[in-house]
Amino acid sequence: MAHQINTLEASIYVGTYGKYNAGSLFGKWLNLSNYSDKDEFYTACRELHKDERDPEFMFQDFENIPEDLISESWISDKIFDVLEALDDMEESQQEPFMIWCNNRSHSFSDEDIYDLIRGFENEYVGEYEDEEDYAYNYVEQCYDLPEFVLSYFDYEKFAHDLFMGDYWFEDGYVFCNS
Repeated sequence: MAHQINTLEASIYVGTYGKYNAGSLFGKWLNLSNYSDKDEFYTACRELHKDERDPEFMFQDFENIPEDLISESWISDKIFDVLEALDDMEESQQEPFMIWCNNRSHSFSDEDIYDLIRGFENEYVGEYEDEEDYAYNYVEQCYDLPEFVLSYFDYEKFAHDLFMGDYWFEDGYVFCNS
């Protein structure tokens, strides 16, 4: 799974290309929750590498940051907005949100985080054991069928039909196709 992001632990190991090219991996893990914005983060990076005249920062590793917000030599202008929005999200919603974003090929660096959250909220149905579990719940909620009919109902086939087009399922979460 590994879709959960702990925004309070979002951190970057910051070195420089100059040190790396000289054979040194010197740097430090900087926790993004210690900074209010990208400018403040870069100020800390410059302070860390103040022994270089014009350091070219190298983000050698990172944790708890969506991959499209950072690369070895670049950090998105939206990184702090995205992390703040994820932090404001209910913890139980973060994992399905990340699955939804990945499945829909949404980009945190190219799209507005609040538009993404609204899209997710419109398509997220809930957590279920499997597709058949959702079909059972769907029938129970949407149809007033007599107990006699329910004993003959084919939930497996109904689930198959539901997930052929209207819904999709991944890692225990159900989403509708808009």
